Amino acid sequence: MKKISNKYANYIPMRELNTTEQQLFPFDVYNDLLEQSPVRYDENRSCWDVFRYEDVQYVLKNPKLFSSRRNRANRESMLTQDPPKHKQLRDLVNQAFTPRKIEELAPHIQNIADDLLTPHLQVGQMQMVHDLATPLPVIVIAELLGVPSSDRDRFKEWSDILVKGARDDSDEAFQELMEEKDRTNAELGQYFARIIEQRRQSAQDDLISLLIAADIEGQHLTEDEIISFCILLLAAGNETTTNLITNAVRILAEQPELQQRLREHPEMIPTAVEETLRYYPPIVAIGRVAKEDIELRGQHIREGEQVISWVGAANRDEQKFADADTFIPDRKPNQHMGFGFGIHFCLGAPLARLEGRVVLNTLLRHMDRIALAEGAQLEPIQSAFVFGVKEYPITFQPIQPD
Repeated sequence: MKKISNKYANYIPMRELNTTEQQLFPFDVYNDLLEQSPVRYDENRSCWDVFRYEDVQYVLKNPKLFSSRRNRANRESMLTQDPPKHKQLRDLVNQAFTPRKIEELAPHIQNIADDLLTPHLQVGQMQMVHDLATPLPVIVIAELLGVPSSDRDRFKEWSDILVKGARDDSDEAFQELMEEKDRTNAELGQYFARIIEQRRQSAQDDLISLLIAADIEGQHLTEDEIISFCILLLAAGNETTTNLITNAVRILAEQPELQQRLREHPEMIPTAVEETLRYYPPIVAIGRVAKEDIELRGQHIREGEQVISWVGAANRDEQKFADADTFIPDRKPNQHMGFGFGIHFCLGAPLARLEGRVVLNTLLRHMDRIALAEGAQLEPIQSAFVFGVKEYPITFQPIQPD
């Protein structure tokens, strides 16, 4: 296999999104590209872009043709493994991360959401990212892993570094970013190694203890594999859920009529969370590498070339979703790819869905007329793979309890 450029392995800018407005709402650009060039090669970025639902699904479901492997020397995780190693790791981790175990967290997540919201309810305003969407998943994941509450702020700092993009498209900016991520990975490795050692001596009721004990036919996870999963959960779990929550609130503010509809029909909230994942997905692009020469929609992709699957475009493909640019809270079926697709479908999807449901239920029970604060200037997260905003200040009318 050819060696691909490191420069584009983690930071894939998209030159068409060249204004803040387009970055805050990239879907019109995606739609244009989906129609005009559904599979294209970008000379500037030395990679292929794939936009149509059928093609994105084809790339993501074929690990024999499109590899998740990276050529960086960082510790490997499930996210960058191909079969058969990927299946072995996922089967082991699944023992400790089942939907049933996650659903049992619902009452505790509700308590966390209530504690975070209570100080703001009588004020009628809050910073959605800072006050709720960021701390809630950090607290949940820290507790799941068995991390002391005193380390939550460090967890958030580490999480931000792991998912951020370069400040610009220069070689210097990329090198600076990679060095910062390498330092963070090393710090996290040392941090989790200490906790793993403690749990080997004395197991507790936490995920790290369960991962240590996980067993399939006498096979256990190595320390490196446990550390890799913890880092993956920290990065993917925090950022994805933060953006899911914030993007859902953004939709409510942009389409106020939805607030009353969901308040009157709370049974619709689970499907509204799914529609948020389609309409404003937390992750809009996923990278792969061609393992052999491949023909896709008349384009010749060569072995070793980078392929970017734009799930943010695929989720708006009219050939798959009727009235794709409309948010339909009870849309069924809704086979979005907001959590990816295939063998790398997000392991944390049940947790993110649960947190999204709990937060939307809680907000709509306590808040009326949710709106973006007057004069607020939204700033997009600087990452071509992540769709979200750095902060989303809201105002609302508190709903008084009966």
